[in-house]
Amino acid sequence: MSEPKSAPRHQSLHLVKRCLKYFLPYKGRLSLAVLGMIVVAPCGAASAWLVKHAVDDVLINKDTMALKFVTVGIVVLMVLKGVFRFMQNYYMNTAGLLAINDLRNELYGKIMYLPMGYFNESQVGMLMSRVLNDVGLIRNSLPSMVMLTREFFTVVGLAFYVFYLDWRLAFWGTLVLPAALYPFIYYSRRMRKLGRRTQSRVSDVSVRLQEGLSGIRIIKGFAREKFEIDRFCRENDLLVESTNKQIMASEQSSRVMETVGAFAAGLVLWYGGGRVIAGDLTTGSLLSFLTALALLYDPIKRMNAANIDIQMALTGGERVFEILDKADDIAETGGGVEVAGPFRGIALEGVRFSYPAASRPALDGIDLEVKAGERIAIVGPSGSGKTTLANLVPRFFDPQEGRIALNGRPLADYTLTSLRRSMGLVSQDAFLFNATVRENIAYGVEGESAQADVEAAARAAYAHEFIMELPQGYDTMVGERGVKLSGGQKQRLTIARAIMKNPPLLILDEATSALDTESERIVQMALENLMQDRTSIVIAHRLSTILTADCIVVMEDGRITDQGRHAALLERCETYRRLYEMQFGCAQQEQA
Repeated sequence: MSEPKSAPRHQSLHLVKRCLKYFLPYKGRLSLAVLGMIVVAPCGAASAWLVKHAVDDVLINKDTMALKFVTVGIVVLMVLKGVFRFMQNYYMNTAGLLAINDLRNELYGKIMYLPMGYFNESQVGMLMSRVLNDVGLIRNSLPSMVMLTREFFTVVGLAFYVFYLDWRLAFWGTLVLPAALYPFIYYSRRMRKLGRRTQSRVSDVSVRLQEGLSGIRIIKGFAREKFEIDRFCRENDLLVESTNKQIMASEQSSRVMETVGAFAAGLVLWYGGGRVIAGDLTTGSLLSFLTALALLYDPIKRMNAANIDIQMALTGGERVFEILDKADDIAETGGGVEVAGPFRGIALEGVRFSYPAASRPALDGIDLEVKAGERIAIVGPSGSGKTTLANLVPRFFDPQEGRIALNGRPLADYTLTSLRRSMGLVSQDAFLFNATVRENIAYGVEGESAQADVEAAARAAYAHEFIMELPQGYDTMVGERGVKLSGGQKQRLTIARAIMKNPPLLILDEATSALDTESERIVQMALENLMQDRTSIVIAHRLSTILTADCIVVMEDGRITDQGRHAALLERCETYRRLYEMQFGCAQQEQA
């Protein structure tokens, strides 16, 4: 029975240590914050001591010197408390900001190196919530721990003072103190559980928000605004419900603490008041004791609040470290060999690949050789494995069986950076960053790029003319995902980006399938410039773009069913002929 109880405590301690690790680089700030804590902690006991002298010596005995002493003492005490509490809070909070900045940078850096399979299984909104919301919670971990420590020493100092003042009164005042442990034991667990649920709801809302804003064109196109609003409201209502339970638990915890304090004050007033009436205790001593007792239970309440913040911080820590640990376990890894020298060819040998939970392999025994200078086209019906094959070449995924070799060496031997820099990818999804036209074209090149080189790439992609018509030319911001440009314009910029990169191997994944006829014609000319003197793997939806390929590979159900040139395939391959007839019609087939 003992292990299930100790395991959570061990886990919490482990989380605390991991959170604190990010604060350690800022030891200077933490030292100043701790210094402030050391000075502030005994101020409570000092205040209670001054109350005794203010009542007995000033108000009752009319002592002028005592009046000066108490007045100066109160001013000095409040100034010291204010200055050093400012020091504690400022340096602790700025250390927290710097710590979460480091953690957020590390988390984003680890996410960037996660394999594509992880992103296929994860929601972007969830990852955004981890980076933004959960990391933010950890910021409160160390400040709350310092507050907990400070209030603990304050409680110790005040407890010592009340027993020093009158041990019999102290007995009655602290008789119910053990009941104050109840919020720590019960509400710590409850707040941790509710914190997990609330952060999960925050992720759900982030996912719904991200999907709604990213898919706004589809939502409006299908007039589904009301439907999406209702879905968002449902997720938001669940978040409010979970947060409400957190508030309820937090307030219940605080009220329990106040009730315990009220019972303690009542017992002291009953017992101490009787002694004052009997002349066994001075009024000042009783008021000083009541002040000390009130000050004693006040830091206990703050300890409880700090404990709640710590539990929430640990909840965020659990979710953040889950991603970090997973990133360490499944991060993309490459070999130690740099891709160098001329491109000689790439070969797929017995390649098999299946997506998780798929009923059949996406690729089932693929053998294919692409030699330097060749233009290889891959065609087939939807779901035949064309895009999957293209994703294996730059190692977005790794095959479960077989191997892929570049220049005779397995892809896994090469560093990922050099491997992917040796390849250019132009896909159907013409993704642009919310940056200038120039920055998007030069994205694949490290360091500063000369304007002449950027313009040369744009001209080769037939993009220079429309770029010059933009408000700021090459300095025009294209908007999120290039929203300010047409589909053909975006695609030409992605082609210019590939030309600027100047890779020896090109992978074109249905680069013209989403364009109208006029845009396709211009983009096809840009692609011809891009493929000039380069090895190309062209995944084609429109057969008109690959009729002159050196070799056309026909795929179906994850297998290569035939390969050859256009005329030969038209004669012998039923799948290819069917695809051709669907696009060109029987009359064009007869003419061919």
